[in-house]
Amino acid sequence: MKIGIVCYPTYGGSGVVATELGIALAKRGHEVHFITYAQPMRLDRFQDNIFYHEVEQPNYPLFEFQLYSLALAGKIVDVVRYEHLDILHVHYAIPHAISGYLAKQILKDKTTLKLVTTLHGTDITLIGLEPTFLPLVKFSLDQSDAVTAVSRFLAEKTKTGFMTKSEQIVIPNFIDTNVYHRMECTNIRGQIAPNKEKILMHVSNFRPVKRVLDTIYILQEVLKILPAKLVLVGDGPDRAEAERLARDLGIWEHVKFLGKQNALPEILSAADVFLLTSQSESFGLAALEAMSCGVPVVATNIGGIPEVITHDESGFIAELGDIKRMAKYTLDLLTHPRKWQEFSNNARKRAVDHFDTQLIVPMYESLYQKLLEVE
Repeated sequence: MKIGIVCYPTYGGSGVVATELGIALAKRGHEVHFITYAQPMRLDRFQDNIFYHEVEQPNYPLFEFQLYSLALAGKIVDVVRYEHLDILHVHYAIPHAISGYLAKQILKDKTTLKLVTTLHGTDITLIGLEPTFLPLVKFSLDQSDAVTAVSRFLAEKTKTGFMTKSEQIVIPNFIDTNVYHRMECTNIRGQIAPNKEKILMHVSNFRPVKRVLDTIYILQEVLKILPAKLVLVGDGPDRAEAERLARDLGIWEHVKFLGKQNALPEILSAADVFLLTSQSESFGLAALEAMSCGVPVVATNIGGIPEVITHDESGFIAELGDIKRMAKYTLDLLTHPRKWQEFSNNARKRAVDHFDTQLIVPMYESLYQKLLEVE
């Protein structure tokens, strides 16, 4: 098959999953064409069957704002026309699904292109519910040949919020467990925790929805019982506030800000507990990455997180903002080595048995094939 993938080329979960899906499909012999405004950050080397088409945004004095959705639609038209795509798979409803629909309409007499839209979260739970965008999102979903959601939670949220014509197909996020696995990390641990302190970790884009400050308050509670370090990976609008809070609480020397990192499996392998404190998560890809590296997760009972983490087995789940309980769960794992090892094994097993690339990518292939058989 010839498959076009439209996504945001950033560190966010939707861009990561879309890129990894394209890479996996290419390895399985499909021809994959990425269409976006910048090269996806995980396409950092040449790979067979993968092609990249950059969307150029016009800059005319008349236009006060850039017209990315229209420029994207125009680029999709070109790629479909000249590369003869069978499937256009867009990730994130706004504006990708709208641009995909517009391109398909322009080419409707010249192609049998099928449009697949995958919902990742805030395109439905936040942006999509804006009064300005709601009718556009609903229309684009109804006009897609298939709509998938990364969790049962998100599928239900979409159904009730948009009253869509058809059911959303739940295909969860996935991970290459051969890449994300626990590995030797003595050097990293030695640099982060030279006195053999326990290591807590959080990875995100530091947006307010991730509640990064909660991780610092959890560390403060943990430090009352045992020595520990908190490693914060990523960057974003709340980083400066997190740095200020760590200084104000007098625990600055126990918090390590690493910024954006590509060597996540190695860094995650150094963690003892992963903290996911979000107030909104449709899946929780960061938690899955940690679990695949054998790191138990302490997370909020939000959205699709309970579909990833099995409470009291591969991690713990607490109510949003319950710092005391999350700290208690963290300490429970840190002070009971045998329990930590059991949770670590369970976390890795759950990632391998339920969310490995080899299990999930064939679900997308099957969906594509069914759509192509319907004329």
